[in-house]
Amino acid sequence: MLKATGLGVGAGIGIGTGATALATPAGAAGAPLVHPGLLHTRADLDRMAAKVRAGARPYTAGFAKLAANRHAQSGWRANPQAVVYRGSGTPENYRVLYNDIHAAYQNALRFHVSGEEAYADTAVAILNAWSGKLTRLEGSADRFLAAGLYGYQFANAAELVRDHGDFDLGRARELLLNVFHPLSDDFLSRHNNAVVTNYWPNWDLTAIACVLATGIFCDERAVVERAVEYFKHGDGMGSVRHAIPVVRADGLGEWVEAGRDQGHALLGVGLMGTVCEMAWNQGIDLYGYDDSRFLKGAQYVAKWTLGGDVPYTANTRKKGAIGGWSGSETASGVARVDPGMTRPIWAMIANHYTKRRGVPASYVTRAAAKAAPEGGGGDYGPNSGGFDQLGFGTLAFTRDKVADPVAPAPAPASPVSGSGARPRTGITAAASPSPSSARDLAATGSEEVVGWAAAAGVTAIAGGVLLLRRRDRGRREAG
Repeated sequence: MLKATGLGVGAGIGIGTGATALATPAGAAGAPLVHPGLLHTRADLDRMAAKVRAGARPYTAGFAKLAANRHAQSGWRANPQAVVYRGSGTPENYRVLYNDIHAAYQNALRFHVSGEEAYADTAVAILNAWSGKLTRLEGSADRFLAAGLYGYQFANAAELVRDHGDFDLGRARELLLNVFHPLSDDFLSRHNNAVVTNYWPNWDLTAIACVLATGIFCDERAVVERAVEYFKHGDGMGSVRHAIPVVRADGLGEWVEAGRDQGHALLGVGLMGTVCEMAWNQGIDLYGYDDSRFLKGAQYVAKWTLGGDVPYTANTRKKGAIGGWSGSETASGVARVDPGMTRPIWAMIANHYTKRRGVPASYVTRAAAKAAPEGGGGDYGPNSGGFDQLGFGTLAFTRDKVADPVAPAPAPASPVSGSGARPRTGITAAASPSPSSARDLAATGSEEVVGWAAAAGVTAIAGGVLLLRRRDRGRREAG
């Protein structure tokens, strides 16, 4: 099972690196929470504005990408709903929510760069409209994805206009604490009444992102600490040692969801990077936690998606509902790669490690260069997979290298887990009895066609055994 998989840590921080270099986070972990302090600090926003005014590259290309997006226009009008549904069997309307949140975020970011008040006013109007109407999130298990993704995104958009005179800060706090956060926190506690390994890492990571963003926005230190503790030590697959269960001698950390498909692996890396960045801006270094384990996982996924050959140690996890059906699933090799598949996730990660910390991150850097200039919601297709990240990393996260990074003592070498052999690609699952009656637990976000994740076909075989085989039959919703 997943927890039985080796958790050894290699000595190097990344491919071909030796000693690490460390820049200090924004503040001390016990200090008052910083605002703005989610994905962007005041220094970040000032840097973007100054660089664009100076005509500096690649900031100008990043800002042009933002200005061209239809969501970043001051004419955008919100369409708030009292109840938002996501998941099969419900009257889905969640697209309205994610489009409006991305419009609020993009208008707010455009205001900070351009200084034009109309964009701030538009962002405030959108956010106030939703905080004044939305009362709950409903649907299948996918409602937890909606809470996590759109909760952390709403908080980030709101953080950028929290000092605007017309922004209803109190109502935004209530929306996060009463609608988004409860579902995300409950998922981390009970996992929709499923066994803890039933859900792949991205489910936990959406919830961690929402809990962390809510804690920061609402100045709830205990909520922040809850998210940080789960990132480090949580039982679910989204905690860092379960998402990256094997670290090899070459410094690559095997991202477990690479055994599922490329789209979900990219989603997971993007979400974990988002969590690390928000924590960093509050003085909490998750980027460097456990000998920079996240970098090793990001390097692995970047190399794989760039077409490189990567190892994968077979991973078996339990599935099922507590008190209901149960089974197991084994991922035995990495999934196929579509070279054209991308997400706006790499600039943030590459700039942290190479500029803030001054360490090489060769594959992540190449992935960032390939994706530049990064866009945002609306630039990667109309379906929800294209809105899982807020994006615009070329504009927002490009930074100058830290002048004098401090090098800590090198971490001692640890035993490397996993064999060097590359197993056969494929996933097999055994279940008894059939999970059909618990589809809400088993399907977990795979109902809709979308241009991100390569789908896995499912064929029933006599005796109650399921064989999940990869087929090029289209792509499905990230989550």
